[in-house]
Order: sequence, then C-alpha cells, then structure tokens
Amino acid sequence: MWTMARSAASSLRQSRRRLSTAINGPCIVHKRGADILHDPWFNKDTGFPLTERDRLGLRGLLPPRVISFEQQYARFSELDNLSALVEVLMDNIKNFAPIIYTPTVGLVCQNYSGLFRRPRGMYFSAKDKGEMMSMIYNWPAHEVDMIVLTDGSRILGLGDLGVQGIGIPIGKLDMYVAAAGINPKKILPIMLDVGTNNQKLLEDRLCKLIIKLYCVLTNVFRTGPNNEPVSQLATGFTGRTDLGVRQPRLEGEEYLSIVDEIMEAIHARWPKAIVQFEDFQMKWAFETLDRYRKRFCMFNDDIQGTAGVALAGLLGTVRSQGRPLTDFANQKIVVVGAGSAGLGVLKMALQAVSRMSGPTADPQFFLLDKDGLITKERKYVDPAAAPFAKPQGEIQGYGLSEGSGLIEVVKSVKPHVLLGLSGVGGVFNEEVLKAMHESDSIKPAIFAMSNPTENAECTAIEAFKHAGENIVFASGSPFENVDFGNGKMGHVNQANNMYLFPGIGLGSLLSGARIITDEMLQAAAECLASYMTDEEIQRGVLYPSIDIIRDITAEVGAAVLREAVAEEVAEGHGNVGIKELSHMSKDETVEYVKSNMWYPIYSTLVHEK
Repeated sequence: MWTMARSAASSLRQSRRRLSTAINGPCIVHKRGADILHDPWFNKDTGFPLTERDRLGLRGLLPPRVISFEQQYARFSELDNLSALVEVLMDNIKNFAPIIYTPTVGLVCQNYSGLFRRPRGMYFSAKDKGEMMSMIYNWPAHEVDMIVLTDGSRILGLGDLGVQGIGIPIGKLDMYVAAAGINPKKILPIMLDVGTNNQKLLEDRLCKLIIKLYCVLTNVFRTGPNNEPVSQLATGFTGRTDLGVRQPRLEGEEYLSIVDEIMEAIHARWPKAIVQFEDFQMKWAFETLDRYRKRFCMFNDDIQGTAGVALAGLLGTVRSQGRPLTDFANQKIVVVGAGSAGLGVLKMALQAVSRMSGPTADPQFFLLDKDGLITKERKYVDPAAAPFAKPQGEIQGYGLSEGSGLIEVVKSVKPHVLLGLSGVGGVFNEEVLKAMHESDSIKPAIFAMSNPTENAECTAIEAFKHAGENIVFASGSPFENVDFGNGKMGHVNQANNMYLFPGIGLGSLLSGARIITDEMLQAAAECLASYMTDEEIQRGVLYPSIDIIRDITAEVGAAVLREAVAEEVAEGHGNVGIKELSHMSKDETVEYVKSNMWYPIYSTLVHEK
C-alpha cells in the first residue's frame, strides 16, 4: 500500500514544489551544529547536502550519506523533521487525520500532563494578569497568521480538562497546515489557563507518588496520621500531576477581563492574525463570540464550524430526497443537545431558511436537552436557546408538551432529520432508531455528531440495523461503512469540522477580512453542500473524501474570500489589494487561494550570526 501511495503521490509532490510560493530564496538561520539538528523547523536530518554541512558545522554530526527528500519520505517514521512529516500527512490525510485529530486527540488531552515532554504553543494563566501584552512578545515568530485559543473548559465531550486541553489547539493547527497550507512557522496554539473545576485535576497527586515509591522501595508499611497504612494513602494514584493553575475556574467579569487582555495582546502584535476559539463551555462560547466578533477577525469553531458542516449535510439530505434546496424550510429537524454546537447548528439553519424562504418562514425545529423538549412553558430557558423554544400551541397538535422525551418527540413529529450533539453516548437507542422508520421523509437522516467515539449518540451499524438501509447517516467520529451483505453498502459520512474551518481561516486570511461575518460562514457551508454530485448524493454520500481536503479547502476558502469582498469587510492580503480581489473571477479566486498554500520544501539554509 505504501509503495503504491508513494508512486501515486510522487508526481504531485514535484508539481507542488514548482507551484509553492513559500520559499523565494535562502533561509537565514541563527543556529549552527547540534542546535540545527534539534530544531524541527530547520532540521533536514540526513537530507543536508555536503555544502550545507560544511556551512552549518554539521560535518561529523550526521551519517555521511545524503538521503533525498523522496527517500526520507519512504522512511518518515524514523525522522524528526517537519517537512517530511507534513508531506506524509498531506499525502495520507485520510489515514492520519484520526491520529492527529479526533478521536485520538481526546485521549491525548486526558493524559497530557503525563505525556508532556516539551512545550508547543503558549500558556497564559490567571496569574499572568497585567503581563500578557509583554508576554506575547516571547513567542519567537515575528509573523503569525493563525491562532487557535482554548480555555480547556469543554474539551470535545470530555468536559473540563484545564491546561491539558492544549492538545486541541495543537491538533487543529496541524490540520490547518495539512488541509489549508498555513505555514507551520506562522501558527500559534494558545492555552488560556484560568483554573479548572475538575476535582481530579485539582488534587495534588505528587505526594501520593512519593509515598507509593517509598512503599515499593522499602516494602515497609507504616501508618499515616490516622493510623491507616501508608500504602492506602497512595490508592487511586494515576501516575501524573496536573500542570495547570490549581484553583477553581475564574467566573464573571474576572474571567472576561483575562480573555479581553489576551485578545488585545494578540491584536497588538499580530493585527491580521485569525483567531479561532475552540472548546469553550457554552456560556462563555456565546459570550466571547458576541463580545469579539465585531472587533477582531475571529470565529468559534464549535458554534460556527460545526454548524456549517451540519448545514451542508442537512442541505444534502434535501437533495437526497429529490427535492429542491428551497424545500429545506419544510424539513422537520429534531436536535438533541442544547449546548454551543447544537444551538450553533439551529442558528445557522434558521439563517438559511430565512434567506431561502424569507424572514416570515416558520421552520420546524425541535430542540431537546437533558430535561426533554424545550418549550416556552419552561421556567428558565438559556437565552441562547430561547429563540428555539416551541410555543405550547404549536406542539399541542403533535400531542407533545414541555419536557416530552426523545422517543415521544420522534414518534409524534416523524422528523426528516434526527441530529445529535448531546455528548451522551447511545442516546439514540434501538427504540428511537426504530421510530425513525415512520419518518415523513423517503430518506430519513440520522446525524450522530458527538465526539469522541464513545460519546456518539449511536454507531453506524446500530443506525442502519434499526432505522433501515435507506437512511442517510453522518457522525462526528469516524466509523466504517456498513456492508448489508446483499451487494449494497451503507455509507458513513463523517461530518467533521475539518471540511470547513481550514477554508474559513484561509479565506479570511487571504481576503484580509476585518471580521468574519455570518454571510461568509454561510458561503462556506453552501460551497461544501454543492461539492457533491447528484449521483453521489443519491447514494447517501454527503461529504467529499478527506483525501482531497486541500482541494475542498481551496474551494471553501475562495467562497469565503468572495463573500468577504461582497460584504466589504476585505482589505487585501500582502501585495494583493482589495481592487485585485474584487476583479477576480470564481476560478481565479480558487487559483489564488491554491497558490498561497504552503507546501513542505527544503530551502537553502544560510547561517548569520
């Protein structure tokens, strides 16, 4: 397989190097000798030509044979240089995305403190208040194009992981490099550590380690302060100590002042950088999005990226029914999960309905949380969920009431789409899935979008087994296609944010957008929705193959760029001004985006003291 993959990718890599605009001449470095070999930005391993080995003081520090880039690619697992590793990732993105992204990244975050070896990114904490403007200049890169920022409060469906959530920005930015061609020297993962409410992380387990080691080494069972054996004091030791601030999370204005400070610091040093907010708990996800979206070029991937990918899939389900997209306003959609992702989907879906059918359209959306169907009869409804609370009169015709359960809603509404962003594994149980047999759609859609895999509302096998072979299925985590055993296959669509956020970021960057508007995000979603052919849609394929992620990103990025120009929020990028952008055709914008993608390439290194 690897031999075939290398052969098929070889000519593509050659053309990439010819097209790449990332390297225009020698690269000046301020290191020599072993320092170069320990820096993945500049290290070529055995790929250094003899002239560079002399120039950089590397003679004798490497085996004598010079190994070409292609040969290094073939044995990439032995290397520690960025270019070869990124090249392998790009050419095998479908295989490696689950490793650098969901679901593996969740496991990494859960164990980050124990896995930590060397830092990636920057860490700002509650203890740094008043110092962030100066701290930001500690980052060695003079140019930063893309920043992913988290406070670790809601990592995937795993909850509050505190400082360990840094794995998410790292993984997201790896996808920006692979899928969008953002130069890896111009990315910055940021962890904003304002404490944690996770009691397991607040406990000091280091003392337990010392006690346990002492017991093991001496085999002496002494008693503790309450006469219990010392060995029992070590019970429950997990083998790591958390690296973050040991305090409960900041709240209210104290919390917002910290986020204000880091955003001001980022903008002061890199005013054109795009900031992606990631995995903030719901109350702060919406609050910070509303607070900053008109001041900075930023977006929230959980609210807006997830919503865009889901909307693309929802529009695809309308096409799969053989109906025009304008029929989207008539789709009955049940959404389970009233967090930032679920509400983001409904908000973008509502905007799509309004644009297609006018502001007076009455979409048939039904929102459920842990307490059941949300209606206006509920005593307290989160302000973000309030627009989707159903009036009592509207649901009485279905025989429903405030708090009606999921199975009751599905049986009564007979929805076209059942969409889960609840973070509750298995909530789409056998009874719920069988109830989808009675859907009013000729091709019911089941979206089990929660991450990681164990939090998925159902598996692909369960969906096709209980809801029928004629459904359209999508998930947030990867599942294998389902073989029906009759020569037919149930297609699994991974409704992954990686289809959109790289294009949103790249298009915003290359347009020089001051802000990221709702219309830019809608353009991204509609571009993805239109990517598939009618024949593919009829087979239940809603999203393109991850193998062509850079082509997808180029199309999405170009759509975002064109909308930024139309919305008059674009200011141009580099030597390409707004006038040139506004005169580009659709095809020209796609080519412009592609030509600005970074590709891994070895540049000549020149030492300067």
